[in-house]
Amino acid sequence: MKADLVIRDVKIFSNDKLENGDLAFCEGKIIHTHGKFFGHFNEEHLFSGAIALPGLIDSQVHFREPGLIHKEDLESGSQSAVMGGICTYFEMPNTNPSTSTVSLIRQKCEIASRKSWANYGFFIGATGTNTDQLILAQKEIGCIGVKIFLGSSTGNLLLFDKESLLEIFEKVSMTISIHSEDEDLLNKRIQIKNDATSVHAHLIWRNEETALLATKRIVQLARQKNKKIHILHVTSKAEIEFLASQKDICTVEVTPQHLTLFAPDCYDRLGTLAQMNPPIREDEHRQALWKALKSGVIDVIGSDHAPHTLEEKNKGYPNTPSGMPGVQTTLPLLLNYVNQKKLALNDVVRLLAINPAKIFNLKNKGKIEIGMDADITLVDLEKSFEIKNQDQKSKVAWTPFHGTKGKGCPVATIVSGAMAMKENNLINKNAQAIKRF
Repeated sequence: MKADLVIRDVKIFSNDKLENGDLAFCEGKIIHTHGKFFGHFNEEHLFSGAIALPGLIDSQVHFREPGLIHKEDLESGSQSAVMGGICTYFEMPNTNPSTSTVSLIRQKCEIASRKSWANYGFFIGATGTNTDQLILAQKEIGCIGVKIFLGSSTGNLLLFDKESLLEIFEKVSMTISIHSEDEDLLNKRIQIKNDATSVHAHLIWRNEETALLATKRIVQLARQKNKKIHILHVTSKAEIEFLASQKDICTVEVTPQHLTLFAPDCYDRLGTLAQMNPPIREDEHRQALWKALKSGVIDVIGSDHAPHTLEEKNKGYPNTPSGMPGVQTTLPLLLNYVNQKKLALNDVVRLLAINPAKIFNLKNKGKIEIGMDADITLVDLEKSFEIKNQDQKSKVAWTPFHGTKGKGCPVATIVSGAMAMKENNLINKNAQAIKRF
Protein backbone atom coordinates (compact mmCIF):
# COMPACT_ATOMS: atom_id res chain seq x y z
CA MET A 1 0.00 0.00 0.00
CA LYS A 2 1.30 3.45 -0.91
CA ALA A 3 0.18 6.75 0.55
CA ASP A 4 0.49 10.29 -0.70
CA LEU A 5 0.68 11.60 2.86
CA VAL A 6 1.11 9.99 6.29
CA ILE A 7 0.42 11.67 9.63
CA ARG A 8 2.32 9.93 12.41
CA ASP A 9 1.60 9.36 16.10
CA VAL A 10 -1.71 11.19 16.56
CA LYS A 11 -4.74 10.57 18.72
CA ILE A 12 -7.51 9.76 16.25
CA PHE A 13 -11.03 10.84 17.20
CA SER A 14 -13.40 8.11 16.09
CA ASN A 15 -16.72 6.93 17.53
CA ASP A 16 -16.45 9.42 20.41
CA LYS A 17 -13.10 8.08 21.61
CA LEU A 18 -9.40 8.66 20.98
CA GLU A 19 -7.10 5.94 19.64
CA ASN A 20 -3.36 6.33 19.01
CA GLY A 21 -2.10 5.65 15.53
CA ASP A 22 -1.13 6.92 12.10
CA LEU A 23 -3.35 8.32 9.37
CA ALA A 24 -2.61 7.73 5.70
CA PHE A 25 -4.19 9.27 2.61
CA CYS A 26 -4.12 8.47 -1.08
CA GLU A 27 -5.81 10.30 -3.95
CA GLY A 28 -7.86 12.41 -1.54
CA LYS A 29 -9.22 9.49 0.50
CA ILE A 30 -8.40 8.01 3.90
CA ILE A 31 -6.69 4.63 3.46
CA HIS A 32 -5.40 3.92 7.01
CA THR A 33 -6.80 4.87 10.43
CA HIS A 34 -5.49 2.52 13.12
CA GLY A 35 -2.06 1.55 14.40
CA LYS A 36 1.25 2.01 12.60
CA PHE A 37 1.28 2.56 8.85
CA PHE A 38 4.03 0.46 7.25
CA GLY A 39 3.38 1.17 3.59
CA HIS A 40 5.32 3.41 1.23
CA PHE A 41 4.58 7.11 1.16
CA ASN A 42 5.49 10.32 -0.61
CA GLU A 43 5.32 12.62 2.41
CA GLU A 44 5.05 12.25 6.18
CA HIS A 45 4.61 14.55 9.17
CA LEU A 46 5.01 13.78 12.87
CA PHE A 47 2.42 15.27 15.24
CA SER A 48 3.05 13.48 18.52
CA GLY A 49 0.17 14.03 20.91
CA ALA A 50 -2.01 16.04 18.53
CA ILE A 51 -5.66 15.05 18.16
CA ALA A 52 -7.00 14.28 14.68
CA LEU A 53 -10.60 15.39 14.17
CA PRO A 54 -12.76 14.88 11.09
CA GLY A 55 -12.25 17.86 8.79
CA LEU A 56 -14.28 20.70 10.23
CA ILE A 57 -16.99 22.49 8.25
CA ASP A 58 -18.03 26.13 8.54
CA SER A 59 -21.53 26.18 7.09
CA GLN A 60 -21.98 29.96 7.03
CA VAL A 61 -19.38 32.37 5.68
CA HIS A 62 -19.50 35.54 3.57
CA PHE A 63 -16.35 35.78 1.46
CA ARG A 64 -17.66 38.77 -0.57
CA GLU A 65 -16.57 37.71 -4.07
CA PRO A 66 -17.65 38.92 -6.57
CA GLY A 67 -18.26 42.62 -6.18
CA LEU A 68 -17.02 43.34 -2.65
CA ILE A 69 -13.47 42.06 -2.79
CA HIS A 70 -12.02 45.07 -0.96
CA LYS A 71 -13.47 43.34 2.14
CA GLU A 72 -12.62 39.71 1.28
CA ASP A 73 -12.28 37.31 -1.63
CA LEU A 74 -12.36 33.56 -2.01
CA GLU A 75 -8.59 33.26 -1.62
CA SER A 76 -8.16 35.37 1.52
CA GLY A 77 -11.34 33.97 3.08
CA SER A 78 -10.33 30.36 2.43
CA GLN A 79 -6.84 31.06 3.76
CA SER A 80 -8.48 32.29 6.96
CA ALA A 81 -10.52 29.10 7.01
CA VAL A 82 -7.60 26.69 6.81
CA MET A 83 -5.63 28.77 9.31
CA GLY A 84 -8.55 28.18 11.67
CA GLY A 85 -8.73 24.44 11.06
CA ILE A 86 -11.67 24.61 8.66
CA CYS A 87 -11.51 22.18 5.71
CA THR A 88 -14.84 23.00 4.05
CA TYR A 89 -16.90 26.19 3.89
CA PHE A 90 -20.32 27.12 2.55
CA GLU A 91 -20.48 30.67 1.23
CA MET A 92 -23.56 32.88 1.30
CA PRO A 93 -25.21 34.57 -1.73
CA ASN A 94 -25.29 38.24 -0.65
CA THR A 95 -22.44 39.26 -2.95
CA ASN A 96 -22.65 41.86 -5.72
CA PRO A 97 -24.44 40.80 -7.81
CA SER A 98 -26.43 38.56 -5.49
CA THR A 99 -25.92 34.88 -6.27
CA SER A 100 -29.46 34.16 -7.45
CA THR A 101 -28.91 32.26 -10.72
CA VAL A 102 -27.22 29.04 -11.77
CA SER A 103 -24.83 31.01 -13.99
CA LEU A 104 -23.65 33.01 -10.98
CA ILE A 105 -23.16 29.80 -8.98
CA ARG A 106 -20.98 28.55 -11.84
CA GLN A 107 -19.06 31.81 -11.85
CA LYS A 108 -18.27 31.46 -8.15
CA CYS A 109 -17.24 27.84 -8.61
CA GLU A 110 -14.86 28.81 -11.42
CA ILE A 111 -13.25 31.48 -9.24
CA ALA A 112 -13.00 29.09 -6.30
CA SER A 113 -11.43 26.39 -8.46
CA ARG A 114 -8.50 28.78 -8.95
CA LYS A 115 -8.37 30.52 -5.60
CA SER A 116 -9.74 28.36 -2.82
CA TRP A 117 -7.55 26.71 -0.19
CA ALA A 118 -10.46 24.63 1.15
CA ASN A 119 -13.40 22.63 -0.12
CA TYR A 120 -16.39 24.80 -0.93
CA GLY A 121 -20.09 25.01 -1.64
CA PHE A 122 -22.23 28.03 -2.48
CA PHE A 123 -25.76 29.01 -1.51
CA ILE A 124 -28.17 30.38 -4.07
CA GLY A 125 -30.30 33.24 -2.80
CA ALA A 126 -34.10 33.21 -3.04
CA THR A 127 -35.69 36.37 -4.45
CA GLY A 128 -39.33 35.43 -4.89
CA THR A 129 -39.01 35.49 -8.67
CA ASN A 130 -36.26 32.92 -9.22
CA THR A 131 -37.86 29.64 -8.16
CA ASP A 132 -36.97 28.21 -11.57
CA GLN A 133 -33.29 28.91 -10.83
CA LEU A 134 -33.55 27.33 -7.39
CA ILE A 135 -34.95 24.18 -8.96
CA LEU A 136 -32.19 24.08 -11.60
CA ALA A 137 -29.53 24.69 -8.95
CA GLN A 138 -30.45 21.44 -7.22
CA LYS A 139 -28.56 19.56 -9.93
CA GLU A 140 -25.62 21.95 -9.99
CA ILE A 141 -22.37 20.71 -8.48
CA GLY A 142 -21.19 23.45 -6.20
CA CYS A 143 -24.63 24.62 -5.02
CA ILE A 144 -25.05 23.54 -1.40
CA GLY A 145 -28.48 24.98 -0.62
CA VAL A 146 -30.90 27.90 -0.68
CA LYS A 147 -30.60 30.99 1.52
CA ILE A 148 -33.66 33.03 2.44
CA PHE A 149 -33.39 36.43 4.12
CA LEU A 150 -36.67 37.14 5.90
CA GLY A 151 -35.29 40.48 7.06
CA SER A 152 -32.93 42.99 5.46
CA SER A 153 -29.25 42.48 6.17
CA THR A 154 -26.07 43.09 4.15
CA GLY A 155 -26.92 43.14 0.45
CA ASN A 156 -30.29 43.33 -1.29
CA LEU A 157 -31.60 39.76 -0.94
CA LEU A 158 -34.96 39.77 0.81
CA LEU A 159 -38.02 37.51 0.69
CA PHE A 160 -40.94 37.47 3.10
CA ASP A 161 -43.88 36.96 0.75
CA LYS A 162 -45.97 34.03 2.01
CA GLU A 163 -46.97 32.57 -1.36
CA SER A 164 -43.41 32.70 -2.71
CA LEU A 165 -42.08 30.98 0.40
CA LEU A 166 -44.70 28.23 0.16
CA GLU A 167 -43.83 27.66 -3.50
CA ILE A 168 -40.14 27.30 -2.65
CA PHE A 169 -40.89 24.88 0.20
CA GLU A 170 -43.01 22.79 -2.13
CA LYS A 171 -40.66 22.67 -5.12
CA VAL A 172 -37.13 22.79 -3.69
CA SER A 173 -35.57 19.72 -2.09
CA MET A 174 -32.20 21.25 -1.16
CA THR A 175 -31.45 22.38 2.37
CA ILE A 176 -33.01 25.80 2.98
CA SER A 177 -31.22 28.08 5.44
CA ILE A 178 -33.07 30.99 6.99
CA HIS A 179 -31.95 34.42 8.20
CA SER A 180 -34.85 34.91 10.58
CA GLU A 181 -35.75 38.53 11.33
CA ASP A 182 -39.15 40.00 10.53
CA GLU A 183 -38.93 42.69 7.84
CA ASP A 184 -42.29 44.29 8.63
CA LEU A 185 -41.37 44.73 12.28
CA LEU A 186 -37.91 46.03 11.40
CA ASN A 187 -39.50 48.65 9.17
CA LYS A 188 -42.02 49.65 11.84
CA ARG A 189 -39.17 50.16 14.30
CA ILE A 190 -36.72 51.78 11.86
CA GLN A 191 -36.96 55.18 13.55
CA ILE A 192 -35.11 53.71 16.53
CA LYS A 193 -32.14 53.17 14.24
CA ASN A 194 -32.55 56.46 12.37
CA ASP A 195 -32.59 58.50 15.58
CA ALA A 196 -29.69 56.62 17.16
CA THR A 197 -26.22 57.98 17.83
CA SER A 198 -24.90 54.87 19.59
CA VAL A 199 -24.56 51.27 18.47
CA HIS A 200 -26.31 50.29 21.71
CA ALA A 201 -29.54 51.04 19.82
CA HIS A 202 -28.89 48.20 17.39
CA LEU A 203 -30.29 45.44 19.59
CA ILE A 204 -33.20 47.68 20.61
CA TRP A 205 -34.17 48.16 16.96
CA ARG A 206 -33.62 44.51 16.04
CA ASN A 207 -35.15 43.26 19.29
CA GLU A 208 -35.99 39.70 20.33
CA GLU A 209 -39.51 40.01 18.92
CA THR A 210 -38.20 40.55 15.38
CA ALA A 211 -36.41 37.19 15.59
CA LEU A 212 -39.16 35.25 17.37
CA LEU A 213 -41.95 36.46 15.12
CA ALA A 214 -40.06 35.61 11.94
CA THR A 215 -39.09 32.18 13.22
CA LYS A 216 -42.64 31.30 14.27
CA ARG A 217 -43.96 32.38 10.89
CA ILE A 218 -41.41 30.47 8.85
CA VAL A 219 -41.85 27.30 10.92
CA GLN A 220 -45.61 27.51 10.39
CA LEU A 221 -45.11 27.81 6.62
CA ALA A 222 -42.60 24.98 6.57
CA ARG A 223 -45.09 22.75 8.35
CA GLN A 224 -47.71 23.47 5.71
CA LYS A 225 -45.41 21.89 3.13
CA ASN A 226 -43.70 19.44 5.51
CA LYS A 227 -40.34 21.00 4.60
CA LYS A 228 -37.39 20.84 6.98
CA ILE A 229 -35.51 24.13 7.39
CA HIS A 230 -32.27 25.29 8.95
CA ILE A 231 -32.50 28.39 11.18
CA LEU A 232 -29.28 30.41 11.20
CA HIS A 233 -27.58 32.39 14.00
CA VAL A 234 -30.27 32.09 16.68
CA THR A 235 -29.76 34.76 19.33
CA SER A 236 -32.61 35.03 21.81
CA LYS A 237 -34.00 33.11 24.78
CA ALA A 238 -37.61 33.04 23.58
CA GLU A 239 -36.62 31.94 20.08
CA ILE A 240 -34.41 29.07 21.20
CA GLU A 241 -37.07 27.91 23.68
CA PHE A 242 -39.62 27.88 20.85
CA LEU A 243 -37.26 25.98 18.55
CA ALA A 244 -36.68 23.33 21.22
CA SER A 245 -40.23 22.12 20.51
CA GLN A 246 -39.78 22.25 16.72
CA LYS A 247 -36.84 19.91 16.24
CA ASP A 248 -38.79 17.55 14.02
CA ILE A 249 -38.79 20.21 11.31
CA CYS A 250 -35.91 22.56 12.22
CA THR A 251 -32.19 22.33 12.64
CA VAL A 252 -30.55 25.20 14.48
CA GLU A 253 -27.30 27.15 14.22
CA VAL A 254 -25.59 29.43 16.71
CA THR A 255 -22.41 31.48 16.29
CA PRO A 256 -19.34 31.64 18.56
CA GLN A 257 -19.85 35.38 19.02
CA HIS A 258 -23.36 34.91 20.40
CA LEU A 259 -21.97 32.30 22.80
CA THR A 260 -19.09 34.54 23.87
CA LEU A 261 -20.05 38.21 23.68
CA PHE A 262 -22.97 39.93 25.43
CA ALA A 263 -24.53 43.37 25.73
CA PRO A 264 -23.92 45.99 26.90
CA ASP A 265 -20.30 44.93 27.56
CA CYS A 266 -19.42 44.15 23.93
CA TYR A 267 -20.77 47.48 22.68
CA ASP A 268 -18.97 49.37 25.45
CA ARG A 269 -15.66 47.71 24.55
CA LEU A 270 -15.93 47.21 20.80
CA GLY A 271 -18.42 49.78 19.60
CA THR A 272 -19.60 49.06 16.06
CA LEU A 273 -17.13 46.16 15.72
CA ALA A 274 -19.72 44.21 17.71
CA GLN A 275 -22.56 45.15 15.35
CA MET A 276 -24.11 42.24 13.45
CA ASN A 277 -27.50 40.92 12.37
CA PRO A 278 -29.16 39.48 14.40
CA PRO A 279 -27.45 41.44 17.16
CA ILE A 280 -25.41 40.40 20.15
CA ARG A 281 -27.90 40.45 23.04
CA GLU A 282 -27.79 40.59 26.83
CA ASP A 283 -26.26 37.84 28.95
CA GLU A 284 -29.59 36.13 29.72
CA HIS A 285 -29.86 35.31 26.02
CA ARG A 286 -26.28 34.05 25.87
CA GLN A 287 -26.95 31.78 28.85
CA ALA A 288 -30.08 30.44 27.15
CA LEU A 289 -28.02 29.57 24.07
CA TRP A 290 -25.52 27.69 26.21
CA LYS A 291 -28.34 25.79 27.88
CA ALA A 292 -29.74 24.86 24.46
CA LEU A 293 -26.29 23.82 23.27
CA LYS A 294 -25.83 21.45 26.20
CA SER A 295 -29.31 19.97 25.80
CA GLY A 296 -28.85 19.24 22.10
CA VAL A 297 -31.27 21.81 20.69
CA ILE A 298 -28.45 23.45 18.71
CA ASP A 299 -27.16 21.35 15.84
CA VAL A 300 -24.45 23.47 14.25
CA ILE A 301 -21.96 26.22 15.04
CA GLY A 302 -21.24 28.49 12.09
CA SER A 303 -18.95 31.50 12.17
CA ASP A 304 -21.13 33.84 10.07
CA HIS A 305 -17.79 35.28 8.95
CA ALA A 306 -18.92 38.64 7.52
CA PRO A 307 -15.98 41.03 7.17
CA HIS A 308 -16.12 44.78 6.66
CA THR A 309 -13.15 47.13 6.63
CA LEU A 310 -12.27 49.16 9.71
CA GLU A 311 -12.95 52.30 7.68
CA GLU A 312 -16.50 51.10 7.05
CA LYS A 313 -16.94 50.01 10.65
CA ASN A 314 -15.76 53.40 11.95
CA LYS A 315 -18.32 55.50 10.09
CA GLY A 316 -20.46 55.81 13.22
CA TYR A 317 -23.80 54.19 13.92
CA PRO A 318 -26.29 54.00 12.21
CA ASN A 319 -24.12 54.33 9.08
CA THR A 320 -22.03 51.27 9.85
CA PRO A 321 -22.48 47.84 8.22
CA SER A 322 -23.34 44.77 10.28
CA GLY A 323 -21.01 41.80 10.43
CA MET A 324 -17.67 40.63 11.78
CA PRO A 325 -14.92 38.18 10.79
CA GLY A 326 -14.87 34.78 12.48
CA VAL A 327 -13.85 31.80 10.35
CA GLN A 328 -10.28 31.80 11.73
CA THR A 329 -11.24 32.20 15.39
CA THR A 330 -14.15 29.78 15.78
CA LEU A 331 -12.13 26.67 16.58
CA PRO A 332 -9.70 28.24 19.10
CA LEU A 333 -12.65 29.72 20.99
CA LEU A 334 -14.42 26.36 21.10
CA LEU A 335 -11.29 24.43 22.11
CA ASN A 336 -10.81 26.88 24.93
CA TYR A 337 -14.36 26.09 26.04
CA VAL A 338 -13.38 22.39 25.95
CA ASN A 339 -10.50 23.14 28.31
CA GLN A 340 -12.90 25.10 30.53
CA LYS A 341 -15.23 22.05 30.59
CA LYS A 342 -18.08 24.04 29.01
CA LEU A 343 -17.92 21.78 25.95
CA ALA A 344 -16.64 18.28 25.28
CA LEU A 345 -14.47 17.42 22.29
CA ASN A 346 -17.26 15.29 20.87
CA ASP A 347 -19.50 18.40 20.98
CA VAL A 348 -17.03 20.23 18.72
CA VAL A 349 -17.00 17.31 16.28
CA ARG A 350 -20.78 17.03 16.36
CA LEU A 351 -21.36 20.75 15.80
CA LEU A 352 -18.65 21.36 13.19
CA ALA A 353 -18.36 18.04 11.36
CA ILE A 354 -20.99 15.35 11.91
CA ASN A 355 -24.13 17.50 11.88
CA PRO A 356 -23.14 19.85 9.03
CA ALA A 357 -22.33 16.78 6.93
CA LYS A 358 -25.76 15.32 7.70
CA ILE A 359 -27.76 18.52 7.21
CA PHE A 360 -26.11 19.32 3.88
CA ASN A 361 -25.92 15.70 2.67
CA LEU A 362 -22.14 15.37 2.45
CA LYS A 363 -21.82 11.62 2.28
CA ASN A 364 -18.03 11.36 2.57
CA LYS A 365 -17.43 13.86 5.36
CA GLY A 366 -17.88 14.09 9.11
CA LYS A 367 -16.02 10.91 10.14
CA ILE A 368 -12.50 9.49 10.14
CA GLU A 369 -12.99 6.18 8.37
CA ILE A 370 -11.32 4.35 5.51
CA GLY A 371 -12.82 5.54 2.22
CA MET A 372 -13.98 8.91 3.55
CA ASP A 373 -12.60 12.15 2.16
CA ALA A 374 -9.13 12.93 3.48
CA ASP A 375 -10.09 16.09 5.38
CA ILE A 376 -8.51 16.24 8.83
CA THR A 377 -8.21 18.98 11.44
CA LEU A 378 -5.33 18.44 13.86
CA VAL A 379 -5.58 20.20 17.23
CA ASP A 380 -3.42 20.59 20.32
CA LEU A 381 -5.54 21.04 23.43
CA GLU A 382 -2.49 22.02 25.49
CA LYS A 383 -1.24 24.80 23.23
CA SER A 384 -1.94 28.33 24.44
CA PHE A 385 -3.02 31.11 22.11
CA GLU A 386 -3.62 34.82 21.94
CA ILE A 387 -5.86 36.04 19.15
CA LYS A 388 -4.33 39.07 17.41
CA ASN A 389 -5.49 41.29 14.58
CA GLN A 390 -2.16 41.00 12.79
CA ASP A 391 -2.44 37.20 12.60
CA GLN A 392 -5.74 37.21 10.74
CA LYS A 393 -5.57 36.22 7.08
CA SER A 394 -8.80 38.03 6.30
CA LYS A 395 -8.30 41.12 4.16
CA VAL A 396 -9.89 43.31 6.82
CA ALA A 397 -7.19 42.25 9.35
CA TRP A 398 -9.25 42.63 12.52
CA THR A 399 -11.25 40.45 14.87
CA PRO A 400 -13.63 41.27 17.74
CA PHE A 401 -11.63 38.76 19.78
CA HIS A 402 -8.32 40.63 19.53
CA GLY A 403 -6.42 40.10 22.79
CA THR A 404 -8.40 37.00 23.82
CA LYS A 405 -6.17 34.37 25.39
CA GLY A 406 -6.90 30.70 25.84
CA LYS A 407 -5.73 27.14 25.37
CA GLY A 408 -6.42 24.81 22.47
CA CYS A 409 -5.35 25.44 18.86
CA PRO A 410 -5.54 23.96 15.38
CA VAL A 411 -2.02 22.89 14.44
CA ALA A 412 -2.66 21.51 10.96
CA THR A 413 -5.40 21.47 8.34
CA ILE A 414 -5.43 18.69 5.76
CA VAL A 415 -7.71 19.29 2.79
CA SER A 416 -8.36 16.46 0.31
CA GLY A 417 -5.26 14.64 1.49
CA ALA A 418 -2.83 17.58 1.28
CA MET A 419 -1.36 19.73 4.04
CA ALA A 420 -2.93 23.17 3.68
CA MET A 421 -1.78 24.62 7.02
CA LYS A 422 0.88 23.48 9.45
CA GLU A 423 1.77 25.27 12.69
CA ASN A 424 0.27 28.61 11.64
CA ASN A 425 1.85 28.57 8.18
CA LEU A 426 0.03 28.16 4.90
CA ILE A 427 1.60 25.19 3.10
CA ASN A 428 -0.16 23.98 -0.03
CA LYS A 429 -3.19 25.02 -2.06
CA ASN A 430 -4.10 21.62 -3.48
CA ALA A 431 -6.14 22.99 -6.38
CA GLN A 432 -6.43 19.68 -8.20
CA ALA A 433 -7.96 17.84 -5.25
CA ILE A 434 -10.14 20.49 -3.59
CA LYS A 435 -13.80 19.60 -3.93
CA ARG A 436 -17.01 21.47 -4.51
CA PHE A 437 -20.37 20.24 -3.24
